Formats: sequence, structure tokens, C-alpha cells
Amino acid sequence: MSTNFPNLLKPLDLGFTTLKNRVLMGSMHTGLEEVKNGYVRMASYFEARAKGGVGLIVTGGISPNFRGWVAPFSSKLTSNRIAKKHKLITDAVHKYDSKICMQILHSGRYGYHPFNVSASNIKSPISKFKTKSLSERGIQSTINDFVRCSKLAKYAGYDGVEIMGSEGYLINQFIAKRTNKRNDKWGGEYINRIKFPLEIVKRIRLEVGKEFIIIFRLSMLDLVEGGSSWDEVVQLAKELEKAGVNLINTGIGWHESRIPTIATMVPRAAFSWVTKRMMGEVSVPLITTNRINTPEIAEKILSNGHADMVSMARPFLADPEFINKAIANKSNEINTCIACNQACLDHAFKGKIASCLVNPLACHETEIIVNNTKTPKRIVVVGAGPAGLSYATTAAKRGHNVTLIEKSNSIGGQFNMAKKIPGKEEFYETLRYFDVMLQKHNVQIHLNTTFEPAMAKKYDNVILATGIIPRKPKIIGIDHPKVVSYIDVLNNKVKIGSKVALIGAGGIGFDVAEYLSHKGESSSLKTKLFMEEWGVDMNFTARGGIQKVKPKPLETKRQIYLLQRKSGKVGASLGKTTGWIHRFSLRNKDVKMINSVKYNKIDDKGLNYFKNNKEFILDVDHIVICAGQLSNNKIFDSCKEQNPNTEIIGGAFHASELDAKKAIDQAVRSAAKV
Repeated sequence: MSTNFPNLLKPLDLGFTTLKNRVLMGSMHTGLEEVKNGYVRMASYFEARAKGGVGLIVTGGISPNFRGWVAPFSSKLTSNRIAKKHKLITDAVHKYDSKICMQILHSGRYGYHPFNVSASNIKSPISKFKTKSLSERGIQSTINDFVRCSKLAKYAGYDGVEIMGSEGYLINQFIAKRTNKRNDKWGGEYINRIKFPLEIVKRIRLEVGKEFIIIFRLSMLDLVEGGSSWDEVVQLAKELEKAGVNLINTGIGWHESRIPTIATMVPRAAFSWVTKRMMGEVSVPLITTNRINTPEIAEKILSNGHADMVSMARPFLADPEFINKAIANKSNEINTCIACNQACLDHAFKGKIASCLVNPLACHETEIIVNNTKTPKRIVVVGAGPAGLSYATTAAKRGHNVTLIEKSNSIGGQFNMAKKIPGKEEFYETLRYFDVMLQKHNVQIHLNTTFEPAMAKKYDNVILATGIIPRKPKIIGIDHPKVVSYIDVLNNKVKIGSKVALIGAGGIGFDVAEYLSHKGESSSLKTKLFMEEWGVDMNFTARGGIQKVKPKPLETKRQIYLLQRKSGKVGASLGKTTGWIHRFSLRNKDVKMINSVKYNKIDDKGLNYFKNNKEFILDVDHIVICAGQLSNNKIFDSCKEQNPNTEIIGGAFHASELDAKKAIDQAVRSAAKV
């Protein structure tokens, strides 16, 4: 047993059952719930996490009826026939002394389908479909469906259920004034608005008996206008305890909230203070959540009395062995979640199977098999960016003899620039992980070394992960002294003036704008600074934590213009769940975003361009080129001549836009087969 994390690894006695540690794997909808052979794939996915040591798992949200669907034909539990399929999952988890609860989620007005219902007929701002107010009969029927779903979960072998009462879903819609405008016994005063969740809990407990875990996901901080006050949250928590819940899990923010809660720019454990406020108000154990991604952070939360348990969701996508590594005092070997959202939440909201940027095996356990090789090969990987590092460590882990050659003086490639962006400091963790894995699996590393094609003959396989080169747009005056590359900026090779134009508004353009506009300490490293920047009242005197609270934008360093040729929204290609955050952040710093630009020329006066047939001149000190990149694959043909077993991966293979997710995924899949 680890001595480093005594609180994290301490069992939790619930009376009729004991959890082996204080870690809950939080609910995530992965998309496996709806695909062919989905239950088989989910069984492998959850089994890997149970084998990895987590004490309690909560599944992705399962609807109690079709009106509660998140989307048409999404997963629901309404019959014995479906429940029997879930036994694959519960049997797999129970092999390892872990417990698993099924989350019951009714999406309410968030349902992306025409059958959605809510407390009142107020349309959601994040769904194009109108919503219908539940009748008295509909409310009773919905409560019955929650009860039936719980009984079926018990029949399927689950140790309990988590009732989703937060994030702005149906139960939350009954609780909050924002969405409950009813004038019957289910609306009006707060005591009436909380009847719906309390009836659900009471009737479930009556039907499933005492020896069945009931977790309630309570929205402790709504982060929307018209949300609950702190006194109301406490009142509901106390009533839930009386109704028979065993655990209360902290919910933070509604999906429609305009405050980031789990993205990478959110400080670690930024919201544990909310759970701490509830400690002592109820006697049932409390679970805290959001941006907890290392055992050290989790241990600190527990030792400081912020909660009785911690919930980590995406960290178990990044590394299913998280707990076992903590137990073995090998936290430096944990593949840390960087909260990028690119392969998990972005995939989920696009209806794709979720995965993980830093761990493509997540949710693909039956598809990508990384096993020991029977025929070790001598492999050289050229380039130590994300693709090269992923290939080298995966191939070496399988038993191949791997040499990694990098022309610069450090590993990391583009990640070395990404980690410098305020709000992206987590990228340091990925490079730390790769560095540890290279050493663990005996990869021979040669830095400051140029790979020559003639060297290809020495190896059985040659893997070119040589990355990209910035694209140089054809603009008159592109070689003017004012023009610099984003690489020169992020590597601090040039001193940038106070007025800057950025050509290109993709991910690189936004990152450079964030980097150049920033002044002082990064709010992603300081919870109080972050809350002030986004307008969250940490004293919780404001309803919902934000009502009438004015954000305090960070001080800006420069006047920046962010330009793109396309006519659509600036930054439209950014991540589905994080793009709005980047746009909001830059607008707060008065970054000017200009679309539909036709570049004319660059000269001593600055950047000359046309928009809507009108000519404009930006009098700027520097023009930074962020206009995409080209594959750096110039040695591929020569290497192929020397060694037919030459393969090209990552940005060197495809460089339309920097995409570490695709690069790492391609590298791991290829290395798993070599």
C-alpha cells in the first residue's frame, strides 16, 4: 500500500458495503452505449478501469424512458431484455473488487429530439427543439420510470445508481427558478420545486431496499442566472439525506453556462471549495469533482477536508492504471489527462465514439491490441514530437528495439510550444510522461542529431515523424522585417511590439493571440484569479454563484488583430466544447477578430487588406504568420529507396491543421501492429 496517498486509498464504509478507496470514476457518455457490440466493448472498457484499481465506477448516462434520450435512440434501460445485456459490464467489473453504479439521466429540455420535456415549456439555448411542459400525469409517469430503471439496474448486477440531478438536466430544470415556471404543487416555492427529486429518491429507496447504493448528483453551483442559492442547495442536500441517499456527488455548472468548468484553462481542483462548504451540513459522504487529474491533487483535497471522496472521469480515459500506479508510488508513470476535450467531449457531442488524445486505446480496448511482440525488430523513429514519441514508446513497450532521433535538443516537438500558452500548462505533463516511458522501455535517444537517408539501412523499420513546416502565404511583402513566424514568437526568438496582426485564425492563431495578449500570472494556475476573471462569487452570496457578478477581465498586454480569409465565424474550426471559451477569453482582452479578409500587401505602413471591397491598413509593429503548415516529408522518398519498410506518420503524413489527436492515434495503431 502506498504511503504517499493514505487518504485517497483509505476504504469508505457505507454500512452495508465498503468501497476499497476514495476514488469514483465519474460518469462519461462514450458513444459505446449505442454502437454494434457496444456492451461487449463497454465491458472491456470498464474492466480495464476496475483492474486498474478504481473503487467505484459510474457509467455514462442511461435514460429511464425515450423522452429522456440525449439524442434519438440513445441508450435507455426500460426492460429485462436490455438489463441482461448490462450483466456483461457488471460481471466484468466485479472480477476486481470494484463496484459500479449506473447513472440514470433524463436530459429534459437538453434532449436533441422533438420529444423532449421539461418542468416548463422553455426552450433550451443549446438545442434546436422546442420543449413540452410535463403534465401531472407525465411527472408521475417519469418518476415511475426512474424507479423501474433503478430496479432493472439492480437486476443487471449494478451495485447502485447515480441519479443525475445537476448540469441542467431534467431534475435540475425542476429545481431552478430559471426553468421552473409552474404554478402547481411542482413549482413556485423552493419546497415545491424540490419535490420531484425527493419523490424520485424516496420511491427508488422503497423499491430497491437498503443495501443498494444511491448517489445523487447535486448541482451545488449552477453558474447560470436564476440558479439555486447556497441556502437552497444545503436545504436540498439535507432533504436528500433524509430520503435515503448514500452519497452526494458535486455537480458544477449547467451545460448552457458560459463559464468553463472542466477545460484545460480551468485550474486543478478549482471547484473543490464548493464541496467543502457542504462538509458538515450533512452526514452522508460528499464527493468533489472537476479538474482533479493527479493523485497528489486528490490526496490534498481529502487531507484538507474538502470532501470524503474525489470523482475523476477523464483521467481514467488517459490512464486506466491510475490507481494501481498511485498504490505502487509510481505517479510519475501516470499518463495525465490534459483536459483538452478533443477526443472525449468533442467526440461525444458530435455523436462519435469517445477516446483520449493522450491514450487512443480508451474506448477502443477491443480494437487496438498492444501486446508483446514475438519477433523484436530494430526500429528507428525520426522526430520526437507527439507522433514520434507515441510510436517509440508503444513499440518499445511491446519489446522492439527502438532508437529515437531528434534534431533539436529536447523531445516534444510542437508540444514544447503548446505548453507555453497560458491555459495549456498541462502539456508539460504529457512530455513528463513520455520522458519517463522512454527511459522505462529503454528507448535509445539521440538529440541534436540529423537523420540521413543512408542510415535507414541499419534498421528493420524506419518511422518518419518529422512533423511540419509553417506555410508561407503568397502575399506581397511577406519577407518584410515586420513579418515573423508563430514558431519564432513562441520560442522567444523575436521581441514583439505592442500592436500585432495575426494572419490565420485556426488553433495556432488563437494560441498565439492568447500568448501575446497575456500579462501577469496565468489564471489557469490560480483559482481565485480564475473565478474573478469569469465572474464567479466564491462567497456564494450570488444566486447560482454568478447572478449580478461582473467578470474582471485580465489585464491585456497588446492590441491584437486576428484575421482570417473565411467568411464564417472566426475560430469556427476550434473544438466544439472549447472554442467558445477561447473566443470569449480573447474578446475580454479586446482582441479584434476580422473575417472575410483578402490580403493585399505588407509594407512599412503595416498590413494592407480588403474587406467588403473596402481597403484597410493595420498600423502594426509585427505581423505573425499562423496560416497553417505543410508536411515535412522531404526525406521520405530517399529513405524508402534505402529501406522499403519506411513509414510516415503524424504531421509529416498529414498537416492541414496541427492535430495531435490524429497524430498520436495513428502512431499508436501503427506501432501496435509492427
